[in-house]
Amino acid sequence: MAKKSLQTKLIHSDYTAPEGFDAFPAAIHHASTVLFKDVAAMRSGDWKNKSAYTYGLHGTPTTFTLEARLAEIEGGSHCLLAPSGLAAISMIDLALLKSGDDVLLPDNVYNPNRELGRWLSQDFGITARFYDPLIGAGIADLIQPNTKLVWTEAPGSVSMEVPDLRAICDAAHAAGALVALDNTWSAGLALRGFDLGVDIIMQALTKYQSGGSDVLMGAVITRDQALNDRIALAHMRLGMGVSADDTYLVMRGLPSMKLRFEAHDASARKVAAWLKARPEITRVLHPAFEDCPGHEFWRRDFTGAGGLFSVVFDAKYTEEQTDRFVDSLELFGLGYSWGGANSLVMPYRIQGMRRDWKDAGVLVRFNIGLEDTADLIADLEQALARL
Repeated sequence: MAKKSLQTKLIHSDYTAPEGFDAFPAAIHHASTVLFKDVAAMRSGDWKNKSAYTYGLHGTPTTFTLEARLAEIEGGSHCLLAPSGLAAISMIDLALLKSGDDVLLPDNVYNPNRELGRWLSQDFGITARFYDPLIGAGIADLIQPNTKLVWTEAPGSVSMEVPDLRAICDAAHAAGALVALDNTWSAGLALRGFDLGVDIIMQALTKYQSGGSDVLMGAVITRDQALNDRIALAHMRLGMGVSADDTYLVMRGLPSMKLRFEAHDASARKVAAWLKARPEITRVLHPAFEDCPGHEFWRRDFTGAGGLFSVVFDAKYTEEQTDRFVDSLELFGLGYSWGGANSLVMPYRIQGMRRDWKDAGVLVRFNIGLEDTADLIADLEQALARL
């Protein structure tokens, strides 16, 4: 080739970095355009086959590496990344449901999943019905011939009921329905969903996997190739891509995730036990506590609990008073989500969220972070004094 001009040199360099470099962190591969070796490679490439690359949206070595690691953690075989947990939920629904189908969701489901179900019913001709999260094998009575998908959440991320996943999976499979599990609460560490019969596991990587309260991402994990292929088609058609930088941030959090999860768990149990002894609190909704609904299934199926639980205040305290308690906290940020180093608090109007909620008191949810437990308890004590 003739001598290149300076402008062309700025785009086309002759330099290639030497081979043999290695380090602990996975490399960050930024790409929209993926280059092919030749036309034959371009024409033979298949975006569904992760042994080759076709376009940045369908994956780079960075995203493929995170997907493989997440599948390994969950005991799955295939993984697809999405820009958020809700995006992952949407991808599952749109991959597996069509007009005339039916989906069942627990009444304690993550509220954006509830709203998605209502939208599917309203605009897409897909019926979405809600069931008691503690229904267990009784869900067989709700499954119709057109029920294609049963969502589960273990536990419910606000009211904390733990379902009998084995019984639900057995009933759904007997009727030909698939079961999807939102396994975000346990981060895939404390609950082995596939071993209980679940077909699809969804994770919001925004939580413990990231650990930094600075990344939005979701994942869909499966064991079955054909099922993965169905979801992968929705992934492609919806344009579900994630950035290499965000992928790297999630991967950076994985080596410490189990240690952080266990630290959250230990501190949360201490804080929950302290709150349980307070006269202002009538119920502590923590799955590891014997009086939490579904505790027997937590004890059977889980190995840990993480940092998220809720409490119900005595009904004599008004919402104005409990709001003052929340606003008086100094170490707890007021915000959604969990799994980060900072403790969080969030009051819920639970009576308007649930069909058969019986407690009259205000429900407040806590994410116990990685601060000193004694400092958190002291903060709660001073805030309770301001009720």
